[in-house]
This record gives sequence, C-alpha cells and structure tokens, in this order.
Amino acid sequence: MLRIAVPNKGSLSGPAADMLHEAGYQQRRESKELRIVDPVNEVEFFYLRPRDIAIYVSSGRLDIGITGRDLLIDSGADAEEILPLGFARSTFRYATKPGTAGGVADLRGMTVATSYEGIVAKHLADHGVDASVVHLDGAVETAIELGVAEVIADVVETGTSLRNAGLEIIGEPIMKSEAVVIRRTGADPDEPKVQQFLRRLQGVLVARTYVMMDYDCRVEQLEKAVALTPGLESPTVSPLHNEGWVAVRAMVPAREAQRIMDDLYEIGARAILTTAIHACRL
Repeated sequence: MLRIAVPNKGSLSGPAADMLHEAGYQQRRESKELRIVDPVNEVEFFYLRPRDIAIYVSSGRLDIGITGRDLLIDSGADAEEILPLGFARSTFRYATKPGTAGGVADLRGMTVATSYEGIVAKHLADHGVDASVVHLDGAVETAIELGVAEVIADVVETGTSLRNAGLEIIGEPIMKSEAVVIRRTGADPDEPKVQQFLRRLQGVLVARTYVMMDYDCRVEQLEKAVALTPGLESPTVSPLHNEGWVAVRAMVPAREAQRIMDDLYEIGARAILTTAIHACRL
C-alpha cells in the first residue's frame, strides 16, 4: 500500500485535498483525522504538519508527500521534488529600510531575520555572502524596528505590508515556491504505484488547464479551423448528415478558449461549445 503525506492545515491543505479528490482518491471528512485508508486505490494518507512532511518522506517511512518547495528546501531533508502542482505559489525576497542595501552582495556582515533559515542560509552561501541568519517564527517585519536584524527575508505577494512597515524589497527573488510532490532521494523512480499516483495528478493538472471544444464547420474551412484548434495530437473530425459540413472536437487551452471561439465564428464555424474536462490521461 502506498503511504502518502498530505498537509493537515494551512494554505497547502485545502487545495491538496481538492486535487487528490479530483484524482479519485478518498479524503478525510473531518480535520481531526490524522490518517485514513483508501482501500480501493490501495493508498494510506497521513495528515501532517507541512513543515514535517519532507522529514518523514526522507526517512523512508512514507513513500511520497505533498508540501511546499520552500519547506522542502528549508528542511534540508534528503528528499527531492518530482512534480510541481501549480498552487500555493509564493515568492521569497529580501527587504530592509531604504538605503541600507541594494542587493544580496550588500548584505555581507549584516543580520537577516527569517522564518526560513535553511533557504536564506543556502542562498547567502551560494552567493558567497557572509551574513548572520536569525530564525523567527513570524512577524519578521518587526525584527528591523526592534533592532534584531538589519534585513528580513520573507514571502512577498503585493509588498503592501512591507511598505506599511517602512521597508523596501531589494535584489532578485531568493526563490519561487509552489506545492510539489516529493520523494526520498534515490527512491525507485519507476515504482508502479508512485507512477500511477503521478499520472493521476498530471491528469488533474491537464484537466484544469484545458477544455474540450466542439464545433461544426464547412469542409472548405476545415484547414483554417484545425489551425486554430490543433489539439494535442490532432482534432477528431467527423462528417455531418448535411453534405459539406463536419463536426470537429479538440482540446484547447482554457485561458484561450474565448478568443478561439471568436476566431472560429469569424471563419464560419457554428454550434461552438466548450465543456470542462474532469480527468484525463495523456
């Protein structure tokens, strides 16, 4: 039975559970449940603190896990990313009072406060910068005001909270994070149950990205229509009862669907429909 770690709370928890449900896996009904068994799919889910998941997976006690790329790197665990999941995206940046520094090279000899000591220490070392790192568990913006550090490193979305604290973002992003599937470094990459799990999640990712488009068009406009909707391999084309017309079906990117529908209409296509894709295998 495949043993999988899932975040039990925070910004990773809800989207991870939704994705697993879409992939056909049973999920817990109450937040107090720490472990459930999905006998149909031969999977056992363990609901753990997101920060601990990489440690459990690296120990070999659990086969794979879902956590944040930031938490994986910060943990220093012997585990690796095998599939990005596209949610819980975040960007890590340095910030300080205006005029203090312009980039990472200027941080030499300074103290940096952060909740992600492992990420920041690695980033500084990679850039050859000798600086001190202080670990705080939250509200790192106040570290500068209280004299604990000259610089902070934290998740930045709009930057509004930093500006309100009188700070400015400096340098390039430290890293960009998102939810990822991880496994122990060196684990068998071809283990059938793991591959099946990854295919299911990849199917959900594709289903969320594409829609199925159906439309009718005249034969003489078919090549133009197919150029607009090439599909993944090629579209399905079927003759209609009315001579000279065909029905076309193809997967198209969801974010481009409205534009494609407009373009198809302009070349004479009619009965243009889009439907959601709930699951797929490519």
